[in-house]
Amino acid sequence: MTQTVNIGLIGAGTVGGGVVQALKRNQALMASRLGLRLRVTRVAVRSLRKKRDFKVHPSALTTDWRAVVNDPKVDLVVELIGGTTTAKDVVLTALRAGKPVVTANKALLAFHGEKLFAAAEKSGANLYYEASVAGGVPIIKVIREALVGNRVTHLYGILNGTCNFILTKMNEGMEFDAAVKLAQQQGYAEADPTLDVGGHDAAHKVGILASLAHGFWVKPKQVYTEGIDHVAPLDLEFADSLGYAIKLLGIVKTSKSGPVQVSMYPALIPDDHVLANVSDVYNGILVRGDVVGDTLHYGQGAGRDATASAVLSDIGDAVLDLKHGSTDRLKAFIPHESNGSVRPIEETTSCYYLRLSVLDRPGVLAKVSAVLAKNKIGISSVIQPEGHEGSSVPLILMLHYAKNAAMQKALKEISKLSAVKAKPVMIRVENFA
Repeated sequence: MTQTVNIGLIGAGTVGGGVVQALKRNQALMASRLGLRLRVTRVAVRSLRKKRDFKVHPSALTTDWRAVVNDPKVDLVVELIGGTTTAKDVVLTALRAGKPVVTANKALLAFHGEKLFAAAEKSGANLYYEASVAGGVPIIKVIREALVGNRVTHLYGILNGTCNFILTKMNEGMEFDAAVKLAQQQGYAEADPTLDVGGHDAAHKVGILASLAHGFWVKPKQVYTEGIDHVAPLDLEFADSLGYAIKLLGIVKTSKSGPVQVSMYPALIPDDHVLANVSDVYNGILVRGDVVGDTLHYGQGAGRDATASAVLSDIGDAVLDLKHGSTDRLKAFIPHESNGSVRPIEETTSCYYLRLSVLDRPGVLAKVSAVLAKNKIGISSVIQPEGHEGSSVPLILMLHYAKNAAMQKALKEISKLSAVKAKPVMIRVENFA
């Protein structure tokens, strides 16, 4: 074995450093499996003075990413800097030079995937992105390869470990702000957690999965997105008493009429469902194929080692393509549905959990019920804790299936009732039918 593949690494932060360490640890193992040696030849970093917990030769380091991408000795480029500006330039420059690229950048793919895939197709290079979704869980490979003989009818995913950690702690009685702070202290959440708790990070991921599963590119603006910032410990408590857990859930569902639901929002799920037991920073994805039925994929969705493992998987695929001189085996993305479209959230149907803060006085439930009935929404159960007449108390309603458009109209009317003293909290219910 004499041939070596030289890797150019753009970004040596948490994940980049993990990739270098993992390669060093399992370099001989990967060489024996791939039939080629792997070597990190050049590394682009922000600062040459920063102390790092991995070793590369000082001559390999540079602050100029172009020096890495354009180095004739670099065979494969790994982009791990994040963002959608410089990262896009890195990936496009490498692809146009005919060099394969591995990336873990879900935002880059979500916003610029079509352009990057077109560049890969034109150049004859390839783009690999297993690490962009669900960390160490090989869900991209599952959809693209293992389920190639299936139509994916349903996909449900807990895809953001930070939100799942926060909800787990809230379920233990912690307030939202305290749970966010703990997530930041433990390195799960950024200083500004908006991208996570607002659902946007997870929405990028579910859009990528929907695109792969259904053969047309789903743009970020087409993914209906809600975060978890309106969920209170009280909601988790009531959900538990009703036999449900609350999770930030990505949903991809087909419909008989054609359009596909692609959404990311908190949902009540039955506590005996396997996804209800996915806790802390773990991810879980259920994929339903028309041939195989339900398959479950579980593991760490973020973190240095989990993401590095997925990057190594992509490096392995890229190296094998280089070895055999072809990228035809596994294209980055193959559109195969020219008429694909996303169903607007208003047209989707759900059951609902509704929490109101109302004055404890006679006739309030009747007025709320009248608004729901007017919008053809039925009530399946009611919980109203005892309070003192005239004071505000929570009123919990579990509602039957109804279109989201009808539910939104009803919420506007309910919020105007004089007895309703706070903005209604509505969370959809998913029964995995």
